[in-house]
Amino acid sequence: MASVTLKGNPMNLAGNLPKAGDPAPVFTLVDNGLAPKTLNDYKGKVLVVCAVPSLDTPTCDTETRRFNEEAGRLGDDVKVLVVSMDLPFAQARWCGAAGVDHVQTLSDHRDASFGANWGVLIKALRLLARAVFVVGRDGKVAYVQLVPEVADEPDYAAVLAAAAKAAA
Repeated sequence: MASVTLKGNPMNLAGNLPKAGDPAPVFTLVDNGLAPKTLNDYKGKVLVVCAVPSLDTPTCDTETRRFNEEAGRLGDDVKVLVVSMDLPFAQARWCGAAGVDHVQTLSDHRDASFGANWGVLIKALRLLARAVFVVGRDGKVAYVQLVPEVADEPDYAAVLAAAAKAAA
């Protein structure tokens, strides 16, 4: 079991983080139209999967906007997913207000299957820790980055390099 800090306070995570080379764990998320989304919906694509606590926080806002900008440069074979516990309605509102249209926001609010299966659920808060995963076309995890302090941004350059390598 991994742990992170949230503004310096230690937080234990439920589940186990996948490792590079592992099959990507299953999940059922909800898109902004309330339709279920699973890993199978993205078969054959390279995925950049960003787990964030809430789009309505400054760091999550910055991170999602940055990945939205980068998504257009990653190519058609790469899909960027931003997963949070925010309700789908709030995600859709935020995306519209922020002009975010190159990433897909997905909600884990129903059963926290993503958070638990990917090892990023802060069970005490029912929020997701900040992490970024790259999944190759083969459905295997190619890269894992758990951000030690939830209030910090991820290492964008490392994520983008891993996504480019997986898409090559």
